[in-house]
Amino acid sequence: MKKLFKLILNTIPRPILIRLSYVARPILAVLLKGDKFTDPIDGKSFRMFLPYGYGTQRNNVLSPSTLSLERHRLLWLYLQNETDFFTSNAKKKVLHFAPEQAFYKLFRNQKNIEYTTTDLLSPLADVKADICNLPFEDNEYDIIFCNHVLEHIPDDTKAMQELFRVLKPGGMAILQIPQDLSRTTTYSDNSILDQKERAKIFGQYDHVRIYGIDYFEKLRSIGFTVIEEDYTAKITPELVKKYCLANGEIIPVCFKKK
Repeated sequence: MKKLFKLILNTIPRPILIRLSYVARPILAVLLKGDKFTDPIDGKSFRMFLPYGYGTQRNNVLSPSTLSLERHRLLWLYLQNETDFFTSNAKKKVLHFAPEQAFYKLFRNQKNIEYTTTDLLSPLADVKADICNLPFEDNEYDIIFCNHVLEHIPDDTKAMQELFRVLKPGGMAILQIPQDLSRTTTYSDNSILDQKERAKIFGQYDHVRIYGIDYFEKLRSIGFTVIEEDYTAKITPELVKKYCLANGEIIPVCFKKK
């Protein structure tokens, strides 16, 4: 199964994968039903989660029901337990880059947010836009989700500046990235052109860098106030295992001062 999933990820374009997943998801959810692991997004349990990874594959990480990965489930728990995202009576404007299937329908149906999605290629995007040149007004959005996007962007400084520009003063941006916390500085090498080699080194063939712990300081240099939220430390080890989370993963919770 691991080899099959790796082949699919590395050969089928992402927009097509998104469409195909709507067919495969309900079948997988039935076939893998059990009680060993639970997806906190929809509360469904399974005997196993699916493997995932473009380079090195990780076992038990992809939920059969919501297609969430570790980072999606961690973010869901953070939003549910530590914010008023789901409960606020004040309607908030939300901008979601490259919307994840695990969240898309749930956020779209949420009554307390005005929800806009954007991306250059995703079939789920309301607005086709370049993150480095956004067609939105200054200070327009209360909340921005931009998760596992910046590692694809050659000029991530410009992208961060645009995110900061369109976020309202007092607003919150969640800017998750794949990160190697053992690295002091971010690594990139544009001379590596072979896709297999890029997947081996960067974790995915279309990634342009591996972020180190200097990522948080770069966000601060743009103007964000950054909380480095180690949320798995606030969850019991039993639930970390039950929800198939990645121990020690940091959620970059960013704010724009009023």
